[in-house]
Amino acid sequence: MSRREDYEKKTEALLKPILDDRGFELWDIEYVKEGADYYLRAYIDKEGGITIDDCVDVSRALSDELDRDDFIPDAYILEVSSPGLGRALKKDRDYERSVGKKIELKTYKPVDGCKEFAGELISFDKESVKIMTGEGINRSFGRADIAKANLYVEL
Repeated sequence: MSRREDYEKKTEALLKPILDDRGFELWDIEYVKEGADYYLRAYIDKEGGITIDDCVDVSRALSDELDRDDFIPDAYILEVSSPGLGRALKKDRDYERSVGKKIELKTYKPVDGCKEFAGELISFDKESVKIMTGEGINRSFGRADIAKANLYVEL
């Protein structure tokens, strides 16, 4: 397990009871370096959407737990936020929550001359993702071929 994965897993263990107490759901955790700074980001959600006050509350509680355990030796910036409307689909649970919803996919290589697709998420498994396009066509994509998948946002 990489250092990043270890930090994310330990953070998730600290965050889970905080979220459970509030009836919130964990969407994702990421530990990344951007420029000279490290960021520990937690994306949380709840029925009806997360508020700024919810994020502040969880951030304070998580910060106290992280200070107590002190397992990340680097200086980092803690951010707690909503995953946003066009939230990324990375894990099985993300896809599971999105079955029946419209998503957009970007592939690494062109498929039939195109790298971007949108449609209703019909099903998924460890190897593939299946959508129904607006034209009523079922398309299947290998998970390893998907560069990015997000919930579709109509503006």
